[in-house]
Amino acid sequence: MSDYTRSNVLTSFPLTINDIVFRLAREDDLPKLEWFGEYTHFRSIFDYTFQEQKKQRRLMLLADFNGFPIGQIFILFKESGFLFGGENERGYLYSLRVMEPFQHLGIGTALLQRAESLMLERRLSYATIAVAKDNDRALRLYERSGFTIYAEDDGRWSYIDHEGNLIDVHEPCWLMEKILSI
Repeated sequence: MSDYTRSNVLTSFPLTINDIVFRLAREDDLPKLEWFGEYTHFRSIFDYTFQEQKKQRRLMLLADFNGFPIGQIFILFKESGFLFGGENERGYLYSLRVMEPFQHLGIGTALLQRAESLMLERRLSYATIAVAKDNDRALRLYERSGFTIYAEDDGRWSYIDHEGNLIDVHEPCWLMEKILSI
């Protein structure tokens, strides 16, 4: 941003949570979720998650500003054996992110709250989320939102990137949960 700082830009262009539209992803959002190349390597994840949304197994909740997704959180409702032990009363939240210039405006908190509402509509009792052990900011956000640590995980997972390469990830994390209130 050369001579401009984040606060200068937002001071000259005041933005509030009321300027954000929260909605589910549409197919034309998928390229935009790559955020100008920052997340191109997750293209196959975005495509897969969108296909799962069409089958009602997952949701891609977006924070939209002026037609562009500046924040996101994905919700997995149920998947046998994945963190749930076969239970259908838990939902798993993942991929919560907000574009850097729009952070610290309450968008992440609002995405979490709306995701929880969608989970309650589906009669889920618990929300589960994982946070990298070295991500103190996210840990504080989740704790402020009522999540508590219940376990730790080695955090090994993999995905196929946009060029067809298998990418192995090792990101030790805390598993957190929250009882959803009706």
